[in-house]
Amino acid sequence: MALAFGNLKTAALRTRQLATLTRFISTSSSNTMASATEAKESAGASKKAPLMKTFEIYRWCPDRPTEKPTLEKFQVDLNACGPMVLDALIKIKNEQDPSLTFRRSCREGICGSCAMNIEGGNTLACICKINRDVSKPVKIYPLPHMYIIKDLVPDMTHFYKQYKSIEPYLKQVKGPEPGHENLQSIEDRKKLDGLYECILCACCSTSCPSYWWNQEEYLGPAILLQSYRWMADSRDQFGPQRREQLQNKMSLYRCHTIMNCSKTCPKGLQPGEAIAKIKLLMATE
Repeated sequence: MALAFGNLKTAALRTRQLATLTRFISTSSSNTMASATEAKESAGASKKAPLMKTFEIYRWCPDRPTEKPTLEKFQVDLNACGPMVLDALIKIKNEQDPSLTFRRSCREGICGSCAMNIEGGNTLACICKINRDVSKPVKIYPLPHMYIIKDLVPDMTHFYKQYKSIEPYLKQVKGPEPGHENLQSIEDRKKLDGLYECILCACCSTSCPSYWWNQEEYLGPAILLQSYRWMADSRDQFGPQRREQLQNKMSLYRCHTIMNCSKTCPKGLQPGEAIAKIKLLMATE
């Protein structure tokens, strides 16, 4: 009799436990479904409506040399794109036209690869913010007055040859003793600020009318700034020889101080000031 009573008690306990577990599962399931619904509604509410911006991009292909360059229009949703012009170009290439050609590398304004003419000014696409006013299209061209390889890619061969011609490295008659550093004072090091930061993007040179018409002989703002960088370096011992190479009517003196170079430099440098300092050194030697 006692055994039967014990079995009944155990069965009742199990029944209560089962009922409790059933209520717990039911409640948890309801809460999970409610949470999922709320998350879905929240995501839907936070999703922004498309903000379509027109980009008009210079196109030319060497495979079709008889065809004239054109401006091709692309629509980009700014709410699904990064804030910079380079973000839009990458999005267009990835999603709309894989044949679109341009240079890019660091995406941080360091390498100078993505230099181009955007809305009338030379700059770096990776640090140029997109104007979110969708009523105005963004017009993008390659750097002006340069031979074009394809689309937004200019031929930089001549520009780099000019850079090589100034011998952009430290030149000394007698260097430091073996095992000793090539020392420079803090004051002399500060003279290089605003010079060494040049990334050779060519934005300044290709904004200079003198360089447009005379680039075969005129070195242009970027190369002259680089030349002064070595003249101003206290460790370099060939300043007079460097200036002697510029002692002609074209290499340096085609600069007419228009100052487009300083206005357009994406790094905020002053090539025009560097050129003026070279002229002063040459006039006072």
